Amino acid sequence: MGSQRPDPTPADPAPAASAVPAETSRRLALAAMLFAVSMTFIDQTIVSIAAPDIIRELGLSAVGMQWVVNAYLLSLAAFFALGGRLADVLGHKRMMLIGTLTFVIASALCGAVPSGGAAESWLICFRAVQGLGAALMFPAALAVVVEVFPLERRGRALALFFGVAGGLTAIGPVLGGWLTSWTWRAIFWVNVPVAVIAIVLTVLARIRNTPRREPVDWTGALLVAAGMGLSVLGLQQAATWGWGSWATWLCIVGGLAVLVVFCVLELRTEHPLIKLRVFADRAFAADNAVLFFAMIAFVPVFFFASVYAQVALDQSPNEAGLYLLVFFAGFAPGSQIGGRMLDRRGARPPMLLGTAVSAVGFALWASKITDLSLGAQWPYIVLAGAGIGLLLTPASTDAVNRSIDASYGEVTGITQTVRNYSASLGLAVLGTVLLHTTTRNVRETLVADGVPADTAHQVADTVTAGITGHGSGGQSPAGVGAATTDAIRADFAEANGPVLYGMAAALAVAFLCALLHPGTRVTEETGPQRGR
Repeated sequence: MGSQRPDPTPADPAPAASAVPAETSRRLALAAMLFAVSMTFIDQTIVSIAAPDIIRELGLSAVGMQWVVNAYLLSLAAFFALGGRLADVLGHKRMMLIGTLTFVIASALCGAVPSGGAAESWLICFRAVQGLGAALMFPAALAVVVEVFPLERRGRALALFFGVAGGLTAIGPVLGGWLTSWTWRAIFWVNVPVAVIAIVLTVLARIRNTPRREPVDWTGALLVAAGMGLSVLGLQQAATWGWGSWATWLCIVGGLAVLVVFCVLELRTEHPLIKLRVFADRAFAADNAVLFFAMIAFVPVFFFASVYAQVALDQSPNEAGLYLLVFFAGFAPGSQIGGRMLDRRGARPPMLLGTAVSAVGFALWASKITDLSLGAQWPYIVLAGAGIGLLLTPASTDAVNRSIDASYGEVTGITQTVRNYSASLGLAVLGTVLLHTTTRNVRETLVADGVPADTAHQVADTVTAGITGHGSGGQSPAGVGAATTDAIRADFAEANGPVLYGMAAALAVAFLCALLHPGTRVTEETGPQRGR
């Protein structure tokens, strides 16, 4: 476990015959990878804003629209580990190009979905293929950045990589609102020129492809895909099926059981899909634990904040997208500061600071959530974003630096699988809390306003169904006056308080996990340090 390895090809990212200077090649490579992964981050949130237009034109059901959103995330979680392994075996550059082409072809086909009875199946299918392309592309793209930058400059490079790419998650709704005003199909077609730019820059950078001729554990790939897919499916559908449903628990328990079988087999396989011994590194385990609990807040916050802005603040999709940019105003500089702290002091200090700052930020944000004004909330939204930015780059970079035998793609697959799984968990659990609390609050408000209990129950279900279906939940329920509608918006705003407090609690746990980090640093001379 204490094996030493040189940093692979940091000073010469291009073949010797290339006329491209090494520094120019590095910059072109970083730009190419940023363009490529930007598509995957934007597509995590862009579809939700366009959902009402898609439903109207194609006649999709609310459940079908949920599957359009969820198919992408499910596929991402299920195939990230395989994508990381294939990136190591076939070469990072080659797999990045394959993933990009898969993603953009699926995007074009999503935009070309025909009207009629096959529309729902078509869109769900190619959204899943998009997720597969992203799972193949992202580990390879990150591995390219790690490979071409020397260790002493890698923190800043990855700070830019994660900062820009992560911030694009917030830009998704803004871009989606603008493109939808033309046609919702443009939210998929916009990926085509971006992918072309990424491919051209990759060719110009003359990145060296470094395959490792090893067998691929296809049995392990099937098991981890099935386990991740089933468990994430159960968690994401819990709000619809209910936590008391046998289908919910069959998926969750069955998926976890398959993952246990996967771990047992991996320990006995000569060439496993994931080298589980990397978790023997205490620092790597701490990094992933911090990422797990932090991602319960980071990805879901964009969904919850978008719905809050449209329902409680009665904003348009474009205005809701701008509301999310306040979070990014803290996230972007926080990410840059976290990268510099990583280079100077290692991962532990920025992770401790980031988890503490974000936990406080989310808690203060929750305390102001019933003040239906951005002016009362923005300092705490910025604080929450800054904390997430501080911890995200150090935790992700430190985990990648501690990879075994330079298997950057594989370790990236592990960390991204952890992140996507925890984001799905956060969406499911916190989404259920939000919907149940909203239903209870609205029912009590209507009954107090003299509405019969049965009618109150029906109206409350209508409001929560609008939220579940990503629809325009801010519209006035039929037969309800303006004053009551305002009260319902206030009820929904109040229901967001427990969600944000839940995120603060998750980040408090992440702080405790950061304390377990041994504080060792990976340097050019030492290689990965195995914390004891």
